[in-house]
Amino acid sequence: MGSPARHTMWRLIKLAAPFWRRIILAALLGFATIGSSVGLMTTAAYIIAKAALRPSIADLQVAVVGVRFFGISRGLFRYLERNISHDINFRLLARLRVWFYRALEPLAPARLMQYRSGDLLSRIVADVDTLENLYVRVLAPPLVAALVGGLMWVFMGSLAPSLAITLLIALALAGLGLPLFARQLGRRTGEEMVQVRAELNVAMVDTVQGMADLLAFGQGTRYQEHITALGRQLARLQARMARIAGLHGALGGLLMNLGVLAALVVAIPLIRSAELDGVILAVLILGVMSSFEAVLPLPAALQYLDNSLEAGRRLFEVVDTEPVVPDPPTPASLPAPPHGSLDVRELTFRYAPNEPPALNKVSFTLPPGGRIAIVGPSGAGKSTLVHLLLRFWDYKDGNVTLGDTEIREYCQDDVRSLISVVSQHTHLFSCTVRENLLLARPEASMEEIVTATQQAQIHDFIHSLPQGYDTWIGDKGLRLSAGERQRLAVARAILKNAPLLILDEPTANLDTITEREVMRELLGVMEKRSTLVITHRLVGLTTMDEILVLRGGRIIERGRHHDLIQLGECYRLMWEQQNQTLN
Repeated sequence: MGSPARHTMWRLIKLAAPFWRRIILAALLGFATIGSSVGLMTTAAYIIAKAALRPSIADLQVAVVGVRFFGISRGLFRYLERNISHDINFRLLARLRVWFYRALEPLAPARLMQYRSGDLLSRIVADVDTLENLYVRVLAPPLVAALVGGLMWVFMGSLAPSLAITLLIALALAGLGLPLFARQLGRRTGEEMVQVRAELNVAMVDTVQGMADLLAFGQGTRYQEHITALGRQLARLQARMARIAGLHGALGGLLMNLGVLAALVVAIPLIRSAELDGVILAVLILGVMSSFEAVLPLPAALQYLDNSLEAGRRLFEVVDTEPVVPDPPTPASLPAPPHGSLDVRELTFRYAPNEPPALNKVSFTLPPGGRIAIVGPSGAGKSTLVHLLLRFWDYKDGNVTLGDTEIREYCQDDVRSLISVVSQHTHLFSCTVRENLLLARPEASMEEIVTATQQAQIHDFIHSLPQGYDTWIGDKGLRLSAGERQRLAVARAILKNAPLLILDEPTANLDTITEREVMRELLGVMEKRSTLVITHRLVGLTTMDEILVLRGGRIIERGRHHDLIQLGECYRLMWEQQNQTLN
């Protein structure tokens, strides 16, 4: 195992460390199970061989009791071992999922843009599920095999040292040599299986998400062929892995028989020389055969080890990614309400060092209760500004202060708790209308929910649904129209009731009449909080305290609506073009 693989394995073991007591208990129960199996087979062999000599029944009483004890204890220990080991397994999976999500959350959205959604889904579902084999099939079998090997060494050594050495060699070949051989055959196959399964998951997710577009452009057949090819490739790898498993199963049986033969070769001369009782011969044979139960799972354990290491590597690849926006070591406390003004000074930001600035020396001040609109064409940098205020990306040049404190000195969650956002692409979850609204404020009452939806002009529509607020809206809210989804997003932002309201294209996807009604309602909401309106649709801007016209990341005009119209430059041109379109 190379250094990176050892490092990955060590980190995976550390994740399981909180359950070390249960792991040791399960390993001891596994040892007790196989020990009982060995005891059952050897005592049964002794009874059969001894009974052929017609001894007194008193000579067999202890062995008869032993058969009963080992027969019952084997089933009991097996049940307890399975119960505890699978309990560990499920606890470990739960820990891994929470651990991965906690590592994933700070990376959103900046770092996660380099991953496809299907790839992330594959890592958080398939790769985590692959690690369920880590304890039951990878860590436990070697521990049990070592304990059983020690037991058989003591047992055989008490009869004859040569028997102990013979059995130890046979167990070593089956428990070490065969697994290493099987691993060499299956290592690449196991790694390829993880990769191909991930590619298949990515393709499936992309296809399901883009099904309508694929059908519209006649590309459904091509993508189906791509998925079919990946499925066949995965099936070939699984078949190859099954053949390898069959091979090491056959070799394991062969080594067990060779071990029995070797034990016979060593034991028969000892019996002839009267160093051993002839009855012991049957005990030795069945004892050797039953002890192989401990080492035969080891080749499969190494195959599962390779799969687990590859899955772990893929998970750690994401987890080890440094967040774009770190929290400060000692976060500052948020200012008391009304939380002070938002000051942006000479803010400059690039998504990559070699790219042109998305924002270039942008400055403005939003006082408590103030209203500022930022307008401009697509690509002007409006949404970038929102992302910086929400701490999704970090800036290096310029300053953004909230209440006289740089927002980089606050905890990210604290900053976001002060902001309600209506974005261009609001995500709605596959649950009810009520549950989607409660994401903004889980403790909100029904009366507060209704007030928010009335202000967003969507209450009557929700009331008309079959189950009202308990109506399921489908994945991404696809059972709603684009305008209905947007109004639901507005209602969610209103319900949060944060002191700073950011409206990023709040009326996108709304018709003209509804757009004016929603903006009229939003004006009432704005009276109670500071508002930043990001839009390219110049509707309802006459009440703004200041309008900033953004182009190419720079502020090229600023002022109130009337002043910018009188100026007769970019803003007026945009306003005239939109009014001509509406007329």
